[in-house]
Amino acid sequence: MQKINLQAEVEDQFSAELKSELNELPGFVDWKGKPARKDRHGGKRSTLSIYVMTGADSLAFVGVMINLVTYFSAFMNMEIAKAATTLTNFVGTTFLLALVGGIISDCWFTRFKTLVFSDLIQTAGYVVLLIQAHYSSLRPPHCNLADATVVCVKVSGAKSGMLFVGLYLVAIGSGGTKATVAPFGADQFDDRDPDEKGNVSHYFNMFFFSVTVGATLGVTVLVWVQDNRGWDAGFGITAGVILFGMVCILLRCNTYRNRIPQSSPLTRILQVFVVAIKNRKLKTPENPNDIFKLDEEDADLHTERLLHTNQFKFLDKAAVETNVNKGKNSWYLCSVTQVEETKIIVRMMPIFASTVLLSTCLAQLQTFTVSQGVTMDRSMGKHFKIPAASLPVIPLIFLNLVTPIYDRYFVPLISKFTGHESGITHLQRIGIGLVLSVISMALAAIVEVKRKHLAIEKGMVDSIPLIMPPIPMSVFWLGFPYFVFGIADLFTYVGMLEFFYSEAPVTMRSFATAFAYASLSLGYFLSSVFVNIVNAATRNMTESHGWLGGNNLNRNHLDLFYWFLAILSVLNFINYLFWSRWYKRKPVVPYEPCTRQSENET
Repeated sequence: MQKINLQAEVEDQFSAELKSELNELPGFVDWKGKPARKDRHGGKRSTLSIYVMTGADSLAFVGVMINLVTYFSAFMNMEIAKAATTLTNFVGTTFLLALVGGIISDCWFTRFKTLVFSDLIQTAGYVVLLIQAHYSSLRPPHCNLADATVVCVKVSGAKSGMLFVGLYLVAIGSGGTKATVAPFGADQFDDRDPDEKGNVSHYFNMFFFSVTVGATLGVTVLVWVQDNRGWDAGFGITAGVILFGMVCILLRCNTYRNRIPQSSPLTRILQVFVVAIKNRKLKTPENPNDIFKLDEEDADLHTERLLHTNQFKFLDKAAVETNVNKGKNSWYLCSVTQVEETKIIVRMMPIFASTVLLSTCLAQLQTFTVSQGVTMDRSMGKHFKIPAASLPVIPLIFLNLVTPIYDRYFVPLISKFTGHESGITHLQRIGIGLVLSVISMALAAIVEVKRKHLAIEKGMVDSIPLIMPPIPMSVFWLGFPYFVFGIADLFTYVGMLEFFYSEAPVTMRSFATAFAYASLSLGYFLSSVFVNIVNAATRNMTESHGWLGGNNLNRNHLDLFYWFLAILSVLNFINYLFWSRWYKRKPVVPYEPCTRQSENET
């Protein structure tokens, strides 16, 4: 009897040890640095605070960004062109810095630590802006813009330095937050586990929902505070909102799965190209098994082993083992996994490039829609007018309604037919968004034709916005192109995040996910380039000296510019179709704890 009990105890102990090992998540630790466990860390319980932080960052950034030109021109006495350029550079730099934040979280700090530090830097930036906005001595003298005889003193010297210190602290912090918060939330689900894999798509949909809810509050509540309670109050709210989001993140720190940082993704990619060039004269073996392989310990560290692919065979030379490089480091010999990681990033580049134009269209829509809205009837009842900077709330309200419906009903319905956990593939989702962006640009052109026709018909071509009566056309007409583009953004933006996260090597997921923000950055920069090129090319064709020349939108040809973007978007979609068909998904041999257990038993 005692022997039976002893055997039962041994079996129970072995069962407990086996369950414990199967629950361990290779490559992940908790906030104390101990191995993360599937039954204690991650899952949906960890994502609520991440949604709050996402909404807080969106509220602060969008709410400030959408109205910042007003602050620059009315309080810093910048010219309109200078104010617009300063804003474009600020937004573009913020999104580019997401790449830097991605590299830092991939190779030095965990995403959790990077996120917290980024929030602190971002808060410091808003505090600097708050102090400058509160004390008039830190700003240039107030200037009456309505008096044409007044010479305004532009912001300069130490005051200008303080402004840009605040702005670019915000850019650094917001860039780091954007790079880490999306992949950090996705890390809470094991994409190798069939029971958890489907939650990744749900997470990205709700992540986008959090972005739109935050942005909605930003362009309504925060803009109202800026316009009616002062910019110091506005910057104070943004700093408080970011701190609140950070506190929510910290309160749940014991529930997170934190991926262990690996080597720099840029270093690993550079090593492959350097070694491939060194070995350019070597002949690549016909059998992939004859080149250097990743050993099992390295596979455990990465939690996935990438199989050899035949694309970009030149890079395979980096993994050819010889008597000279045998046993040396990665600057002389790379593993197959490292070579395949580099191939994945190279394969992603055409997909990434195909999304830049959509971001350009978004930048133009955001910029010119505000200018159009100022000339139109913004009344809602007898006593309220929609602020010009709050016009983006039109598509955001639609997205707040559509995104949960898409996630809860559309995805499960389509999944029954496609068998895909996301309903449709990431590349299909991006493609649908690109098609919708074409429709949006065409609708924007049609609405602008109608607006200009009314201005001409009513003899209001030279009316001064905000001083003279508006064109008798409701601002809600702008909601049609904005709504379609909002749906395009739902498909493309979330599709890009899912695509870059799921297809990226596990050691480069923050870096790769930041490509979505890099696309936005390049789109904003490219929008300025397009405006300058179009104006230069059409300078002698119009009375306004360019389709977008001068300050009178009624004499410009914004409708032609929108048609130009629509045609470019069609060509871009055709280009995307080619590259999406060419793209090959990464072939992976996943690491399985149960396999390792069996091997240990033998």
